[in-house]
Amino acid sequence: MTEKRIVIAGTGSGVGKTTLTLGLMAALRKKGYTVQGFKCGPDYIDPTYHTAVTGRPSRNLDSWMFNEAVVKAILNRGSEGADISIIEGVMGFYDGKSPLNNRGSTAEISLITESPVLLVVNCHSMARSAAAIVKGFQALEPAVNIAGVVANKVGSIGHFRLVKKAIEQECGIPVTGYLERNSDLHIPERHLGLVPAIERGELDAFFDQLAGWVSRTVDLEQVLALADAEPLIGADASLFQPKRKAQVQIAVARDAAFNFYYPENLELLEAYGAKLAFFSPLAGEPVPAGSAGLYIGGGFPEEFAAELAGQTQAKASVKEAIERGIPALAECGGFMYLTEAIETTEGEVHDMVGIIPGKVKMQDKLAALGYREVKGEEGNYLLPAGATAKGHEFHYSVYEPQGDFPAAYRTSGLRGTKAEGVQYKGLIAGYTHLHFASAPDLVERWIQACLEWQNHG
Repeated sequence: MTEKRIVIAGTGSGVGKTTLTLGLMAALRKKGYTVQGFKCGPDYIDPTYHTAVTGRPSRNLDSWMFNEAVVKAILNRGSEGADISIIEGVMGFYDGKSPLNNRGSTAEISLITESPVLLVVNCHSMARSAAAIVKGFQALEPAVNIAGVVANKVGSIGHFRLVKKAIEQECGIPVTGYLERNSDLHIPERHLGLVPAIERGELDAFFDQLAGWVSRTVDLEQVLALADAEPLIGADASLFQPKRKAQVQIAVARDAAFNFYYPENLELLEAYGAKLAFFSPLAGEPVPAGSAGLYIGGGFPEEFAAELAGQTQAKASVKEAIERGIPALAECGGFMYLTEAIETTEGEVHDMVGIIPGKVKMQDKLAALGYREVKGEEGNYLLPAGATAKGHEFHYSVYEPQGDFPAAYRTSGLRGTKAEGVQYKGLIAGYTHLHFASAPDLVERWIQACLEWQNHG
């Protein structure tokens, strides 16, 4: 029995993958299909859009951070109950960890998941040349299954027909439709107020418009037919199986300021014996009573710095829990929140929790971006000597330390190895976003630390 899944890939970044992905998701959902979204690579923003459109949590598939069995397990788990899975690619189809192989690329994800590929091609100012581009993508890795093409940025129906004839003749695959050069339809800015805007329903009309736009010029039935795929075998089905009943409560900060969590991170905590208690520092909520662990993920605290600064009781509650030694993990935005202050690009300084000496300063340019291999520094109970995890950094701020807290990690990326983050009592904090599926033992150690703190803390 076949399943339906398809990868939406692009010839490069900015070619229209996200627009087509969201349009297809919205159009198919309007037709009554249950749609599951996935995103290649470590991105948090596009999955937020997927989740808003489909009504189901989108998940990341990353062939650098985990092995093939885990990639397949995440795909199978997320696809349960869905009529079709739509996997949005990252960058260009063949772009990944290295320019010399497919590692970490959308192409590799398509091969691991045995998924057909719908290639988005920017056809602005070309006709037959579009066939040469598609043929090159077919030839570079003959094992990939480029099943169809969508022509983006075409000038007219006549232009589309030229492109379609050329590609179908030379490449032997269908061109399932096109997207016009449309200056009126742009994806809203992918950052900052995204989560509250989605929660308020402000993007519903945009998604509806996108569904109509794609439905008019893309053959949805043909896309559904191309999405036929065999059930996956070789998945690590044991990864998310419950290991024990809930034994400890872990408080998780989750609101518009802190919302960058891989669903698998939370599910693995539950599988290993945690009961998750969500709270909103932005709304002034304290750490939930009875918590024996604390998790503050990433997000955009700088966009809500004034509001966070004003919630003095919430800050005091977080500070008190960490001073008492609660086993805590803070990533990126959570790390920023625990410093003494956030300074905005306008020079405004807003007081934060103040457990980590020093402040973070926002800047207009990216401070760090990329995959990280992570080793714990001495004293890091989550990643003791010899243990490693994988993750990524993506932030515009820089930390200006004042004290001499020991580093949490030693991280390795394209630009070498560096000490990163801080340790204090039971707190492990830094800019790196960890994916727990890359190191499930980390979850086991955290649960054990929470149990010890609960019994003896």
